[in-house]
Amino acid sequence: MLKNLRNRFARDLHSKIPIVSPEIASAVSHRAAQLELALRKVIRGKDDIVRLAVVSLLARGHLLIEGVPGVGKTTLGQAIARALDCSFQRVQFTSDMLPSDVLGISIYSAVEQQFEFKRGPVFTNVLLADEINRTTPKTQSALLEAMNEGQVTVDSHSYPLPQPFLVIATQNPVEHHGTYPLPESQLDRFLMRVRMGYPDSNAEREILRSEAGIAKLDELQPVLSGADLLEMQHALLQVRVDDSLVNYTLAVVKKTRDSEHFSLGVSPRGSQMLYRAAQAMAFLDNRKFCTPEDFKPLMVPVFAHRVVVSGNYASMLKKAEQAEQVMQEIVESTPVPL
Repeated sequence: MLKNLRNRFARDLHSKIPIVSPEIASAVSHRAAQLELALRKVIRGKDDIVRLAVVSLLARGHLLIEGVPGVGKTTLGQAIARALDCSFQRVQFTSDMLPSDVLGISIYSAVEQQFEFKRGPVFTNVLLADEINRTTPKTQSALLEAMNEGQVTVDSHSYPLPQPFLVIATQNPVEHHGTYPLPESQLDRFLMRVRMGYPDSNAEREILRSEAGIAKLDELQPVLSGADLLEMQHALLQVRVDDSLVNYTLAVVKKTRDSEHFSLGVSPRGSQMLYRAAQAMAFLDNRKFCTPEDFKPLMVPVFAHRVVVSGNYASMLKKAEQAEQVMQEIVESTPVPL
């Protein structure tokens, strides 16, 4: 079983990889570090969240940011869009939204005497889906094809999305009023989920004194173009991953599927997302190979939202927190390759 999965990794992730010279790879890695630095000037006291956001971006993944209102979720999404110098659309999700409000709609043209497709806000490089869990599952599911296949199908006709394409979604905790839990199929499309908690006292004091946030966001200048980002996404595929790290990943994944605490374990897509994210982590540090330190810190952000806690083990903790706690225990109990 492990051997078959290793072969799948080799076929899917290392076939047709463009060759990038070491000099170019080093240069684009430096530009990726500049992007991280620019975001840290806007988002104070959340360096770990900024690092994960950049990793998700480089790994061609979508990002889900969860937190209570007012902690900087939307600001982080806007900062990424401004730093990238790409087309950007923000959609404020509400309970009365329809899929056509996101994807677009076909309208009959009396002049042309045929239906004409009017593109929705999803046709952009960076889509900020603000408070995505305030809309109904029907509208949430409108993004499934776009996030997974980079295209939209309306009236039996498929329309490709611009590249690069990234969805940054924010959501309030599920326990808040007026929210709809994201279905498992939707959650699995996000490379990782990060939590934006309250800043510590020093960071919050700095925010108040320097008026960071909106003011800093207005001053943020583009660091990368869309072409730069695509170049980085291609370059990081050359980051080497040893078989021992693949075995380590698969061992953790198998434990989530066998765990009595979970009714749903990590999917194969989750394994592939972790693989790419670890490559991105190494690339961001200007390394040509991955280490266990690239994989282990990413396992909870990449895996925890893909598992479902069994009802037999429900506790006083919130489901998301409980999933992260059990996931962390599984990671800590799995031997790290030397």
